[in-house]
Amino acid sequence: MKDYLPETASQTAGPYVHIGLAPDAAGFHIFEKNFGPVLVNSHTEGERITIEGRVLDGSGTPVRDVLLEIWQANASGRYNHPADQQEGKALDADFRGWGRACSDFDSGIWRFETIKPGPVVGRDGRIMAPHVNLWIAARGINIGLNTRMYFSDEQAANQADPVLNLIEWEVRRQTLIGQKEMRGNETVYRFDITLQGDKETVFFDL
Repeated sequence: MKDYLPETASQTAGPYVHIGLAPDAAGFHIFEKNFGPVLVNSHTEGERITIEGRVLDGSGTPVRDVLLEIWQANASGRYNHPADQQEGKALDADFRGWGRACSDFDSGIWRFETIKPGPVVGRDGRIMAPHVNLWIAARGINIGLNTRMYFSDEQAANQADPVLNLIEWEVRRQTLIGQKEMRGNETVYRFDITLQGDKETVFFDL
C-alpha cells in the first residue's frame, strides 16, 4: 500500500501577488523587464483595442487588489504557443499574446492594451469566435478563476461559438460579452467580472 503525503494547505492570495508578480503596481521597481498590460508595439499586426473593466464582489463593490492575466490569439487567430499548429495562420513576432495587469487601488479598474484576436479553430475542428482568456487572482480566492471575454460586435460568430453554446441559459452567456465603446479614436471593450451573486460571471474549470 502506498503512503501518500498530506495535501499542502491552500491559502488565498496575499500581498506577494503584487510584490512578486506585478511589482510596478505596488511601487517596487525591481525588474528590468516587467510583464505588463501592454501587449502591442508599433509593429504588431491587427486592430488596436483596449479592454478594461472592474472585478466586482456580490454586492457590486469593486475589488481593488486584483491581479489579472490575459492570453489570446493574434489577429490571424493563432496563439504564440508550439501546441497551436493551425495551418495557414502565421505567427506575429511582435505579439506574444500574454499580459498581466492589476486593478487600480483607488478605482478598481484594470486595463489591457492589445489587438482584437481572430477566430480560432478549436480542438474539435469547430471555429471559435474571437475571444480573450482571463485568469483572476485576489485575496479571498483560493484558486485562480478562469473566464473568457467575447466581443459584442461579433454577434454572428458568438451565436455559433461552441463554448458559448455549452452554457445552457442564454442570459448567462451575456456575462462573457465585452461591450464596445468608442472614445474618440480609441476602441474600448468594457468587461466587468462579477465574482458571485445574481450577475455572477461564468467561470470555467480548466
